[in-house]
Amino acid sequence: MEPPSAESSDYVKTQVNSGYKMESGEDLVKFKEHKTFTFPENAWCFEASWEVANKQGGIYTVLRSKAMASTQEMGSRYIMLGPLKPSHTHEVEEFEPSECSPLYRARQTLRDRGNKVIIGTWLVEGNPIVVLFDIGSASHNMNSWKQELYENTHIGVPHTDIECNDTIILGFMMAQFIADFRYQLSKDGICQERGDCCENNITNSAPLVVAHIHEWMAGVTLIMLRMWKCDVATVFTTHATMLGRHLCAGALDFYNYLPSFNVDVEAGKRKIYHRYCLERASANLAHVFTTVSEITAEEADYLIQRRADIITPNGLNVKRMYHEFQNLHQEYKQKIQKFVNGHFYGHIDFNLDKTLFFFIAGRYEFGNKGGDIFIEALARLNHYLKACGSDVTVITFIIFPAKNTSFNVESLKGHAITKSLQETIAEIQEKVGAKMYNKCSRGEVPQGDSLLDSDDTVKLKRCILASQRCSWPPITTHNVCNADKDPVINALNRCSLLNSPDDRVKVVFHPDFLNSDNPLISLSYEEFIRGCHLGVFPSYYEPWGYTPAECTMMGIPSITSNLSGFGCFMQEHVSDPQSYGIYILDRKFISVEESVRNLAQMMFDFSQLSRKQRILQRNRTERLSDLLDWRKLHKYYTQGRVKALRVVNPDFEPPCKTESVGSTPYRFPRPASSYAPSSVGKVAATIESIDLNAEESDYEDEQSESY
Repeated sequence: MEPPSAESSDYVKTQVNSGYKMESGEDLVKFKEHKTFTFPENAWCFEASWEVANKQGGIYTVLRSKAMASTQEMGSRYIMLGPLKPSHTHEVEEFEPSECSPLYRARQTLRDRGNKVIIGTWLVEGNPIVVLFDIGSASHNMNSWKQELYENTHIGVPHTDIECNDTIILGFMMAQFIADFRYQLSKDGICQERGDCCENNITNSAPLVVAHIHEWMAGVTLIMLRMWKCDVATVFTTHATMLGRHLCAGALDFYNYLPSFNVDVEAGKRKIYHRYCLERASANLAHVFTTVSEITAEEADYLIQRRADIITPNGLNVKRMYHEFQNLHQEYKQKIQKFVNGHFYGHIDFNLDKTLFFFIAGRYEFGNKGGDIFIEALARLNHYLKACGSDVTVITFIIFPAKNTSFNVESLKGHAITKSLQETIAEIQEKVGAKMYNKCSRGEVPQGDSLLDSDDTVKLKRCILASQRCSWPPITTHNVCNADKDPVINALNRCSLLNSPDDRVKVVFHPDFLNSDNPLISLSYEEFIRGCHLGVFPSYYEPWGYTPAECTMMGIPSITSNLSGFGCFMQEHVSDPQSYGIYILDRKFISVEESVRNLAQMMFDFSQLSRKQRILQRNRTERLSDLLDWRKLHKYYTQGRVKALRVVNPDFEPPCKTESVGSTPYRFPRPASSYAPSSVGKVAATIESIDLNAEESDYEDEQSESY
């Protein structure tokens, strides 16, 4: 089968951009016959990262969620490499490979050198094979390996940078393992004894090996494979450039000044020059370089001096629940309301049935994640709601893990009081129920005065009085360390968002991860998202953005920015994202003041949607989850790996397959019942675009949904 031609690719791209409008039957046939590369059966893929079975950040989510699609495509020829950490006991199940396999022999070679290496399966969907390396067992080689790295690349690493020292040790161990694995394939050729233990090693052509490296912390692996001239194709993926993250954290006008930065000087100022050099060398030595979004590709072009060959967007394992996700929203929203009752005890002067829950979450990079303009926009939203006399209350959760000592006393006290009130009411309910039954069984109609005796009345009065307080509800759930220097607390104080009884916008700063064991909000992060109404992520620096992607998968509308990879992806693949509940804030072409004003207007207009309109919008949002499915997006990783194999082996002809329409890149058309807004202040038009009559059938299944 011939590989896809340039003409074919251009044709499909044209169809994508036009929303796949077919002018004739011939057009449809050409579109359906679009071909794409598949990973060859005689090739092995090693995917290396610091975050394999080691939860540190977003790359862990990428690797974990992508494992199913990777193993479905490559089976046992897909092997993940990473550091051996204490958490592996909960995530990895060890196993012993067959002694005739190159995997066993490569591991044994490292063990003979005194290195500790384990092989197992990662306990996630797909159960990929993982090889984990104990950094401490090879630490005695650190100086000699740093010397070898310097002699080959002239990159010196300070002895005091412990984290970078660890990455060098890990990089050499993984490079040696891959090189030994490739040598074992060449040494013994293809397994000749057909058996269950070596069935996967039997092929009819020369074996190929691809090393796919993620981020600079595993980059030494790629550098040394190239320095040793191993017959291994290499792919390097950057999820965010190191220098870009530091520059944005410094409150610089990053994107406007991107072409003019002196990268060497800027890296030196921030004392990360050696790390920057490792990242830049990895990207430029790789046979194929990929990034997760177009905006990161533009950044890499200037900062690490190489344009991405392929864009590999991040995905999720999508399991569509159709209308069931609406029921889950209702269930978890009630649990959030239970938390609100406890946290705001004594000041529940708002109608919980007309209360909306907004949230922002992510790594605590206050400016990069847009926390600064979000809090400023909340202050304006508070003013808008009070000025128009709205009866809607917005409770906003700010979830940025920060250093803290414990839960604060007021938060715990509030939940203890509400728990006591619930227990008292439950006890009285049981007694009243028994009295009603006895009277009805005697043919008497129960009277209110006879059901509630004086003792019960006293108990209720005591609980009600205990639930009153003069102080306002706290803005945090924990005792934050150095609270006087905390960016969120300072911003809330500056904007006077202090949970005053007059405020229509209330705030809760939760400086810790969410989990179901939390005594205050007893919900996991996923359950919490499902219970909210809107996620707000106005990021300034966000190479991808998993938080709005997770909202989309769960049918929760979100606000993102045109400086995030997710926002750019949605603009490219959805004709009118706003109609689907994906609000994209412009942070690139307008001033900060205008961005704040537009964000406040977006949130205000969302708060004015009726219950029915929000239900229909959630239905639309959930439909977009197919765009983020790894079953569709994993092929971009495959294309990158195949391209690397073709660079190393010019005569290599990769296998191809014909894609169905359902698996090709798709541009979602505008919903039939909506129209495109024509100006910046246009969210109100989206309210009208949610045609209640046109989608009445969607609403019929959600009759029980509350506000």
